[in-house]
Amino acid sequence: MTEESSSLEIRLTAADDVSMLLGAHDKHIKLIEETTETTIHTRGEIIQIIGEQSQISLAASVIRTLQELIKRGIHVSTPDVVTALKMGQKGTLDYFVEMYEEEIVKDRNGKPIRVKNSGQKKYVESVAKHDIVFGVGPAGTGKTFLAVVLAIAALKKGEVQKIILTRPAVEAGENLGFLPGDLKEKVDPYLRPVYDALYQIFGLDHTNRLMERGVIEIAPLAYMRGRTLDDAFVILD
Repeated sequence: MTEESSSLEIRLTAADDVSMLLGAHDKHIKLIEETTETTIHTRGEIIQIIGEQSQISLAASVIRTLQELIKRGIHVSTPDVVTALKMGQKGTLDYFVEMYEEEIVKDRNGKPIRVKNSGQKKYVESVAKHDIVFGVGPAGTGKTFLAVVLAIAALKKGEVQKIILTRPAVEAGENLGFLPGDLKEKVDPYLRPVYDALYQIFGLDHTNRLMERGVIEIAPLAYMRGRTLDDAFVILD
């Protein structure tokens, strides 16, 4: 037996950014519809949700949570909607807004960088509490980027004097000595994710200046033996 279909209306306030809430071509609303198996109509300042009561409650909770983010001046994008829906399904939506309350650092354009999901939040909290943290997860989940962001934040706060970023610089079966170019040219392709994160926050010129001064050091793991790592934020990727 299925639940009887019902409906709920949400009235948007003047403070709501309707276009951001709905998404380009109503992309956000369509995503909420598909995930919650509801039908959502928008008419001016009214959002009507139709479906089973339990799913209506989920959709409404997600929409109201996104409204709260927008009211706080936080830009809402599609990944935010996806995260809100996942947390809503898990019953952890109450912690969603909390994730966005504290920025880690600003990028070179002044845009705040914050965690994007509960997993990243736990990652940040672990780095703050422990000297050594292992971040494990599939590609594209922000492990390297977030680690670099946290290192830069620590450097800006004066908690460390240096950032050292290192990773194995060869693929299986390769030998660094037989790769073409000098050391930098040999390892740059393998360290591209690290450079991308640095450039997003510091920009190209400032990153290069910090590297010239030795404040930021990027090196292959094979060259780290015997190094002294005092007052440093070290990332082994």
